[in-house]
Amino acid sequence: MRPRFHPRLVNSPLEDPGLFVPLAFEKRALLFDIGRIDSLSSRDILRISHIFVSHTHMDHFCGLDHLLRLCLGRAKTLFCFGPEGFLANIEGKLSAYTWNLVTGYREALRLVATEVTAGGLLQQTYDCCNGFRPQQPARQLPFDPYLLNETSLQVKTAILDHGIPCLGFNLEEAFHINIVPEALQALGLDTGPWLQDFKRALYDRSDPQCIIQAPRRDLPGARATFRLGELAERIARIAPGQKIAYITDVADHEDNRRRIAALARGADHLYIESAFLDEDHARAREKKHLTAGQAGEIAALAGVKRFSVFHYSPRYTDGHHRFQDQAQRAFAQTRELTDDANPSQQGID
Repeated sequence: MRPRFHPRLVNSPLEDPGLFVPLAFEKRALLFDIGRIDSLSSRDILRISHIFVSHTHMDHFCGLDHLLRLCLGRAKTLFCFGPEGFLANIEGKLSAYTWNLVTGYREALRLVATEVTAGGLLQQTYDCCNGFRPQQPARQLPFDPYLLNETSLQVKTAILDHGIPCLGFNLEEAFHINIVPEALQALGLDTGPWLQDFKRALYDRSDPQCIIQAPRRDLPGARATFRLGELAERIARIAPGQKIAYITDVADHEDNRRRIAALARGADHLYIESAFLDEDHARAREKKHLTAGQAGEIAALAGVKRFSVFHYSPRYTDGHHRFQDQAQRAFAQTRELTDDANPSQQGID
């Protein structure tokens, strides 16, 4: 089946962390962390609708300026999420510039930022047309780990420890719908935007008796009529959805391990930081980062199918294969010691 999520690291494992996730058949993408993003094309950047920031150290946050500059003058809403202090960080960036010319823009950019704390959420809206100055106090909302909660996908967060609050994320598809081309052909149906409406009806769990109209291949302009449930049985194959997890900049201690394992449980692909090699574990502890071996152990404890390590410290100028070797070795050893190890696990990517 063709996957819906196509995640890829924005930069090499030695450079600023970030995960770009375009959504198949949609003109949008999600971004996890926003350090340097100049390796992304303008077309990719303009697809971004939601940004999930683990924390606001420069290498995880400096790319917001690049994105704003590209989006200015466009009718676009960007949703951003970050940890405690996030609204002050956003406002600091926005207040660093002079916005006297933006009132002349015909198309207005809007930024909706949400600060995530254990005590609740704070949400503020910043409109380009008024110089990104807040027009009212931030909304206070109860804590909800589901930062994005759509019928077809969700993004869930957990608050982790990096000496400061740091967010981990998972992106999960409700279920996956694959259209069988041969079945479409057998019914004489054409492809097109109607298939997205059909999928949306399935994600919304619409009444199976509701009517779906589909364009006929043999008669341009003509449409065939089906019941939703009947058509789903004939042209769709439904399978468990994808799950992608993203963890970076965390200290190695029991509480973090427990929270990460719960968040990433059973993920198809876990992206997890590995700032230091195992022999530098004392340095990793001091800096509140993971070693390669610790990343592999956590991946095994979470029961993920595969994982990628990234965010290597720049102190390592060569031997980058050692990060993968140490992580894979720890993953395999931990699996052997874990009673509920999943035999379908594949390991490092």
